[in-house]
Amino acid sequence: MPESVPVVVHPPQPDGGRRVTIRGEPVGTAYHVLDVVEFLRREGLPEADTTIDDPELIEWRGGGPKVWTAPG
Repeated sequence: MPESVPVVVHPPQPDGGRRVTIRGEPVGTAYHVLDVVEFLRREGLPEADTTIDDPELIEWRGGGPKVWTAPG
């Protein structure tokens, strides 16, 4: 089933990384918001800082772009 937005940043893992999928395909693990920006750039998607808060482009699961640690 395709995602409702092109980019999904999944909840933080115990090591602080967050899996990133673009158009339903895994592209890597981000450890900082700049990693997400780099994944966007590699896929030819907008990479300006303002796009990280664009809910039509990125769905942040388990916390927004400032959350990089797993709960608990």
